[in-house]
Amino acid sequence: MIAKTTLEFLSDLRRNNYKEWFHANRPRYEAAREDVLANAGRLVEGINRFDPSLGTPDLTRLIYRINRNLRFSADKRPYKTHFGVVMNADGDRHSPLSGYYMHVEPDGMSVVSCGLYITEENAGSRNRIRQAIDEHWEEFSAIVHAPSFREHVGDLCREDRVLKRVPRGFSADSPAAEYLKLNHFYVWKQLPDELVTSDRYIPEALRLYELMKPLNDFLNRAVGR
Repeated sequence: MIAKTTLEFLSDLRRNNYKEWFHANRPRYEAAREDVLANAGRLVEGINRFDPSLGTPDLTRLIYRINRNLRFSADKRPYKTHFGVVMNADGDRHSPLSGYYMHVEPDGMSVVSCGLYITEENAGSRNRIRQAIDEHWEEFSAIVHAPSFREHVGDLCREDRVLKRVPRGFSADSPAAEYLKLNHFYVWKQLPDELVTSDRYIPEALRLYELMKPLNDFLNRAVGR
């Protein structure tokens, strides 16, 4: 479970997002970070029971830095107010691989997620995934329309930069058209604070990750891994 003090630290950071407060509260940050890493380690151990391809990556390389990148942002708050950990077989946050994601944030914003968020580092994966979805639509459709997947996970996220038209090179009449318009290929499920800070957190997260595994496998085959 995530310690309540970890969520309390993040809540306080929201209200005091400046360097002087953060440095004065660095011991709280370090304790919260270690708490998140310990829970991520439990998740990795559990995921390996149904997906041994994950292995045992170095989680200190997979937890995102708390400092925000301010170079191109109008929002100059220096710190993120959540923790995020990517868990993939490459052990690299910038890997082209799909993976499992752990997000810890107060007020019901914690998330378990799986899939691939396309960045500059893995942009070449986007077209390969679209081609795989188009060419293997029946297999992909069986994954994302499986009753248990739909009930407990939902559908791929459509919140970020969805195209208005099917991209060039694909038929507008493809049964996969709505998925070909996606720029990112992941699912996510929000979890309430009461769950995240309870003994039910790790079992519930693992149950969801196991439901997400077929999507993870499909995406990794698509990118050639």
